Amino acid sequence: MALQSEDYGLLQRLVDTLYREKTVVARLDVIILAEALDFPADLCEIITLLPPGRYGRQRLCDQMNSAISGHGWGMVYGTVE
Repeated sequence: MALQSEDYGLLQRLVDTLYREKTVVARLDVIILAEALDFPADLCEIITLLPPGRYGRQRLCDQMNSAISGHGWGMVYGTVE
């Protein structure tokens, strides 16, 4: 059974911050904020898997959750909504 990382929930905080004042963000916005927050390598990998484009909140969460699930990291890092 996977243990929660000390970084559990960090992706959710990223999403909440991105959409605090915007309804659509670019992939580059996500990458820049993750770098500014000094995200760990595993979480940066999830973000770099995002296809180029612009994302409403639900689409971004779907893309990120797909990558999280694909790596089996849901219990370790949490999913996003």
